[in-house]
Amino acid sequence: MLKELLWVGAGSCLGGMARYGVSLLLRSASGGFPWGTFVVNVAGCLLIGLLWGWSSRQGSMPASVNLFLSVGLCGGFTTFSTFSKESLSLLQSGQLSTFLLYVLLSLLLGIAAVALGWRIGHSVAPLF
Repeated sequence: MLKELLWVGAGSCLGGMARYGVSLLLRSASGGFPWGTFVVNVAGCLLIGLLWGWSSRQGSMPASVNLFLSVGLCGGFTTFSTFSKESLSLLQSGQLSTFLLYVLLSLLLGIAAVALGWRIGHSVAPLF
């Protein structure tokens, strides 16, 4: 159990650092829209779709690799709690059109990114 927790923790650490890096890079592009959270959530969806596609094509992924990449890295990188907070903040500040755009695009592109990642991952040679 401790070994599994360490795999998740290591992935989460890297995912969180990557999320923070992306938010720093996109901070100036804000214009009221939470671009950093939006980009990491869609990119994280694409990545988890790729991992899912690769593992479904080859049959399985080693448990430690799955914990590190899917649960740890993707879990630490994506930010549903931040997305929810930013969404409520937009709504409370009366920015209804930005709120609707952010929520709809995040959900639709997130699902599309997982599907695209799965398709790509399912069609390429196994990594493991």
